[in-house]
Amino acid sequence: MASQPLTFLFLLLLTASVLESSTSFEPNIRLPTTATIVPRSAIDDDLYCASWQLAVETNNAGSWAAIPSRCVPFVRDYMTGQRYASDCEVVANYSLAYASTVKIASDGKDAWVFDVDETLLTNLPYYRDHGFGINGIEKNTHPDLSWLGRSEIFNESCWDEWVAEAKAPAIPSSLKLYNGLKQMRFKIFVLTGRSEHQRNDTRKNLELAGYTGWEGLILRGASDGGTPATIFKSERRSVLVNEGYRIHGNSGDQWSDLLGFAVAKRSFKLPNPMYYIA
Repeated sequence: MASQPLTFLFLLLLTASVLESSTSFEPNIRLPTTATIVPRSAIDDDLYCASWQLAVETNNAGSWAAIPSRCVPFVRDYMTGQRYASDCEVVANYSLAYASTVKIASDGKDAWVFDVDETLLTNLPYYRDHGFGINGIEKNTHPDLSWLGRSEIFNESCWDEWVAEAKAPAIPSSLKLYNGLKQMRFKIFVLTGRSEHQRNDTRKNLELAGYTGWEGLILRGASDGGTPATIFKSERRSVLVNEGYRIHGNSGDQWSDLLGFAVAKRSFKLPNPMYYIA
């Protein structure tokens, strides 16, 4: 009977020890506090912008008017870095691989259609000075826009001046594809949204960049003003089909170059996260 108080005292001390140790226990999994959360923009802009570009290139984004402000540096680095050139080269290689499977007939009616801007020619020198297609972003409101020179909504007068200079360089992989198709005896048609009054400047620029020997250079006439690009290009391809041409391939940087009717047997989309043409 004398040992009961000691037993009770021991249990009391043991309970107090367990409680003390449980209050000092630190779990392996902790919920983040406000003080430890890293700002989203600091950790996932590149991830988000890579996904945004995928949505743009696959046309999942549909019609879009401006590069997201958080993706301005991403687009800059992409367009001026090695990845853009590499992506274009991969597209050209797949195009050549497909073209090599086509049995060219003796009637001269096996055709390939090319767009001009950001397909055969690159206008990076122009867009470097005009915000890489960025709309609605003021330079002094974004810390990463110092590289732009200036950022502005598309200005047709400035664009016409650039076209008149005829200085847009060739996309190297596109030039390789173009010459390869000529050697295979494809008839090449250049179908562009540029206006008819720019024909001489466009021809001059293409030739200076190394493109020669096309079967036709097709531009927008006066009656085509206001016609959506998809409709305009479909109508012009339809004319070719009605003339007996078999359009095996079509290369363009916009989905409006490739979709619609009288489409090619195979279409090849070049990357362009700078702007969208409906």
